[in-house]
Amino acid sequence: MIKGLGTALITPFDANGKVDYEALARLLDTQLTGFVDYLVVLGTTGEAATLTPEEKKEVRQFIVHYVHTHPVPSLEGKPGGVIPLVLGVGGNNTAAVCTELAALKEELEQNFTAILSVCPYYNKPNQEGLYQHFCKVAEASPIPVVLYNVPGRTGVNLLPETVMRIYEAHPDKIIGIKEASGNVEQIKSLIGLSGEAGLLVISGDDGIACEVMQAGGAGLISVASNAFPEDFWHIVHAQDATLQARYAEMIRLLFAEGNPVGIKAVLTQKGIIQNYLRLPLVPSSKELEEKIKGLEVKG
Repeated sequence: MIKGLGTALITPFDANGKVDYEALARLLDTQLTGFVDYLVVLGTTGEAATLTPEEKKEVRQFIVHYVHTHPVPSLEGKPGGVIPLVLGVGGNNTAAVCTELAALKEELEQNFTAILSVCPYYNKPNQEGLYQHFCKVAEASPIPVVLYNVPGRTGVNLLPETVMRIYEAHPDKIIGIKEASGNVEQIKSLIGLSGEAGLLVISGDDGIACEVMQAGGAGLISVASNAFPEDFWHIVHAQDATLQARYAEMIRLLFAEGNPVGIKAVLTQKGIIQNYLRLPLVPSSKELEEKIKGLEVKG
């Protein structure tokens, strides 16, 4: 259910700093008609860290209602129906994450295929601490868990051997990992270790999706597909390295001033959202906006 292309959804805001639900509906329309296989809700790209619990609930409910009332059409090689949703649930306080999962139990079971849970940040646990943290998360989650390794944000690197320890301790609950270390050799090592286990190794970097998939990866959770869903669907499903290469400079610009700064600039230029973020993030510089505007990507 979470193979192929997943979009890490942004959260649009208006000039008053409120969640812009009209813009969110426009964004969802582009995703549901753009070949995307599943959506990741309230992850890093969604600025979940700056949303209140009430806002998170409202955003979840809005997206769940929208996808259930807008089933995707059947396309060649892709079944139609309600698009799967993955919810970001993570943090650096293990007990708090487990408490949140317990509180969300009914909602998760009814509306989400899996959770995406990031490595604890700031605390900088060692590999044993990461192992014990994710074992507790697996025990607490009522639905499958996708681990999320992103050392550039968390300050810790979840090593392949630790991933396999977690998986082997909870094979009924741990179904995959979003690998955003950017270390292709590490990702290939993990794919090799997973072997016949069935653990999904998903690229968390737009720029290396084809390389990860050619090594046996299960797809891509993408930032760029917020704005370019059809092209990134083809990059993933056709393993189109040529098309991916054409997006190399755009991908670089998307992350030049941090995420989701760049992708919000693109979506603003496309007329889908307004270019507002929440502090400590700020909108893109005029220089970046001009570079993005002047870049033509031909699929």
